Amino acid sequence: MKKDMRDYMPDDMPDDMQEEILRRIALKTKSGEGMGRLFAHPVDMLTEKPENVLIISVPLALTVFIAGMVRSVAECGIAETLASACVDDLVVLALFIALTPYAVLFTRESMRIRSIEVALPNFFRDLAGMNESGMTLPNAVHTVSDGDYGKLTRYIKKMDCDISWNMPFIDAIVRFGDSLGAPLAKRSVDLVAKASIAGGNVSEVLKAAADDSREFVNLADERRNNMLIYVIIVIISFLVFLFIIGIMSATFLQTMADAGSALYSGGAAGTAGGAEDTVGAGVGTAGSAGASVFGGMSV
Repeated sequence: MKKDMRDYMPDDMPDDMQEEILRRIALKTKSGEGMGRLFAHPVDMLTEKPENVLIISVPLALTVFIAGMVRSVAECGIAETLASACVDDLVVLALFIALTPYAVLFTRESMRIRSIEVALPNFFRDLAGMNESGMTLPNAVHTVSDGDYGKLTRYIKKMDCDISWNMPFIDAIVRFGDSLGAPLAKRSVDLVAKASIAGGNVSEVLKAAADDSREFVNLADERRNNMLIYVIIVIISFLVFLFIIGIMSATFLQTMADAGSALYSGGAAGTAGGAEDTVGAGVGTAGSAGASVFGGMSV
């Protein structure tokens, strides 16, 4: 059952102070939801999840593509624009604008989750050790909040702050697990919370959660090390492909264009050579973009 915020406040706090605190909490909560959060904290909302940045990057990419097409059509006409490599270049540029911010934030989020998963076994182990020594769980959380657990430290401090506001340990650790955003942390925290509700030996459960988390991290490291050689192969293959495309664009395509020009005369010569060069460049651009996208997905 969800508790009222007044249950977490000290009994000796004046009523007017409680009402003021609750009013500020309500305003803060309202500004942190929906469109209110987008206008109040745009950077925080767009970077909270990798997919949120697509709200900005996709419309920006479409704007660049449409503006480029309009300018090309105005200068060269529709037929020449569609026959040239301009469309391919604009598509690649639009994809780059749309996907690069997402890729950067996805990598950052993966590193954050990785740091949390690595620090989680040590946190559970330290918490279990202090609890076994006779320290209560809230006091143990307060003690370990002064330690260094990487990206996990600020979440531990936040849980300690929740407990200092008289929030029960079970509610605080459930909220702690929800805020991490890591599947491993959520599973381990649920295990600890259910053991605390059932009245079992919390220290043993914390040790079990630490061992489970450590085993998960070790298996992930082993799998990552085994896949490293394949990642290197994909990267080298992509670089070799780019090298071949660059050599063909610099030598072979120009040679074919000159040979085509020699077979024709007058205006037909320039048209034939230019068409071959344009088609080759377009194929190279599309191939490079496809290789980079699907190579990245395979990695």
